[in-house]
Order: sequence, then structure tokens, then C-alpha cells
Amino acid sequence: MEATLPYRLYLEMGAFAAERERIFGRHWFLVGRDEDVAGPGDWRRVDVTGEQLVLVRGEDDRLRAFANTCRHRGAELCPADGPEAGNAGRVLRCPYHHWTYGLDGRLRAAPHLAEVPPDVALYEAGVAVWGGFTFVSLHPDRTPPLAEQLGASVAATANYPLADLRRGARLTYEVAANWKVIVENYNECYHCGPVHPELCELVPAFRRGGGAGLAWDDGIPHRDGAWTFTISGTSARSPFPGLSAEERVRHKGALVYPNLLLSLSADHVAAFTLLPRAPGHTTVMCDFLFAPEAIDAPGFDPTDAVDFWDLVNRQDWRIGESVQRGMASYAADRGWFAPMEDDSADIGRWYRRAMGDAIAEVEDPSAARDGEAERG
Repeated sequence: MEATLPYRLYLEMGAFAAERERIFGRHWFLVGRDEDVAGPGDWRRVDVTGEQLVLVRGEDDRLRAFANTCRHRGAELCPADGPEAGNAGRVLRCPYHHWTYGLDGRLRAAPHLAEVPPDVALYEAGVAVWGGFTFVSLHPDRTPPLAEQLGASVAATANYPLADLRRGARLTYEVAANWKVIVENYNECYHCGPVHPELCELVPAFRRGGGAGLAWDDGIPHRDGAWTFTISGTSARSPFPGLSAEERVRHKGALVYPNLLLSLSADHVAAFTLLPRAPGHTTVMCDFLFAPEAIDAPGFDPTDAVDFWDLVNRQDWRIGESVQRGMASYAADRGWFAPMEDDSADIGRWYRRAMGDAIAEVEDPSAARDGEAERG
């Protein structure tokens, strides 16, 4: 069996601060859907582990992201105590002294100044869109292309019309657990039998052998007569066109580190966005994505999927919060992954690569200090 990461990495603010720099600051971070900022002048304030950005759609239809700070005196362009989204028209205007920027971020006007300071522009972050999902990078010059981060998820989801889907419902949860606890739980089904009895009735394979040997690439079959993740296992909605025969009756999942979890059914997609707030606090937004024609159909009602997912989600959050509390025990240091949890163990391997040379200090600060003393 493989050891887990040390529990202190789930509990301590120093580790979380290092993650903000090395992981969330140097990877593409999911902040929403392309439809959230749909037309010219539309803007939305988004958060990347405490860093505030403003997403805005330009008149050239390009989506850009800027640090939410005016270049004059640092005031928020879109104050945190104001609306989360809106339409700016053709300019972004600081509410403090009315310095005014074009939707491309360049300073256009400054009241009572004879000349606008040259070459002044908002700090621009990176933006990339895949499958209708909007990702940002605080430091795009240090971030590999999004395609590298997506990895196998592109092929796994190729037949699903992700870019065309629209949000039909959203559930938002405040979970008292570290973001890594949530990802590791998503990555294994060893817990499915004890934690998710209703889910295992729908997908019996989730409890056989402790969830071992699940062929996620092929999709996991439902019980006889069921084909989607709803209370009944069926739906009046049609399967997405273009799915394979297996995908029309099976469930698939994909994980895009660090903060996108995808669960793909034949008629809808549940997309989980993790927003780490603190070592023991994660906001989770669960978006339910449907074909536009399904949403526009008379009598559209997503509650068959939403209610089932809400039940399963709350079971996950409850056990995750228990894990977080248990990790804080004086008797706890680290744990072990069972063989059927190999996918969960992979977050440790990914995490160490992502943290780079900072991993020694966050895993064992005393060892890092001793090493510095020896070098000195």
C-alpha cells in the first residue's frame, strides 16, 4: 500500500499558502462557463484562492481577465461588496477617481489630467476556454498550455458536446474540508458501498470488490433498465447525439487538476468547481449542464438529476468533513491507500510534481531549515 500525503498538508496555513503560489498560481484554474460572460461589455468578478480577477468580454468578442485593481491607487474596479456581475458598456471605470479603461485593459481617460499616462494598462491574466469551461492563469508566462493540463480528459469526453451545453441548475456548498480531501474522495469508489447506498443501487459495480477494477475509460454500466444519474435511472431527456452505444447507457468521469471534476451521463453533465478558501474550507459549485434544446423545451425540469446528485454530494461532503476532523487528531500523521485507491494515490504524485522544490519545506519545515543551516 502507498502512503498518503502527510496530514499537515491538509491542515496548516503554511502548506495552503505554498499551494496558492505553486499550484493555483501556476496552473489553469477553472472559474466558470463561457456563457457567464456572453456578450460585449459583460463582466464577472471571480476568485482564485483569494486573488480577485475581473473577466470581461471585449467588443472584439475576446474574453480577457484583469486583476481587480486600478493602476492609479489600487481600488477595486468591481468592488467585492457590489454586484458579482454586470455589463460595463464599452469601458471599465474605477469607482474611486474614475480612471477609465477600455475593455482591452488600456487606460483611456483620467479626469483632470491633460494627458493620459502613456502605456498604462490593467494587469492582464491568462484566459483559456475548453468545452465551454473558462480557465484563468494568474501567471500565463509560467503556465504550460491548457492542453497539457487537460491530458486524457480530452479523449475521454470527446463525444460529449461540452462546448454546446448550458447550465440548467446549480448547487453551491460550503464544505469544511481541504480541497485535496474532496479530490481524493472523487477519485475512488472504495467508499461507495459504505457511504452511497442509493448510488450503488443505481450502479452496482461501484460496490463490487470495493470498487476495484472499474473501467472508467469505457464507462461504468448502470443496473438493468437504467442509463443515467437520476432518481429513477432514466429521463425523458434524450441522450446527447454523437455518443457511442456504450456512452448512451454508461457513466463516465474525468478529473482536471486542480479544481474541475466531471461526471458525464448520457443526457446531462455534472461539473464540480472547487474553490479552495482555507486549509479546511472549500466552496464547491455543482453545475448541471444540458443540451440547449432540452432547457428550451416546455416543462424542462432538471430536479430528477439535481435531487439525486444533491443526495450523493451531501453524503460525500459529510464523510469528507469527518476525514478533515480526523486528520487533526493528535494520533494521526498520515494514512495508507488500499490497492483499489490507486487513482486517489495519484494526487500525491501529481501534487509533488506541481509543488516542485517547495515540497520539502511544506512536508517537513524543520528538515528544510536544517538543510539551509548546513548549507550556510
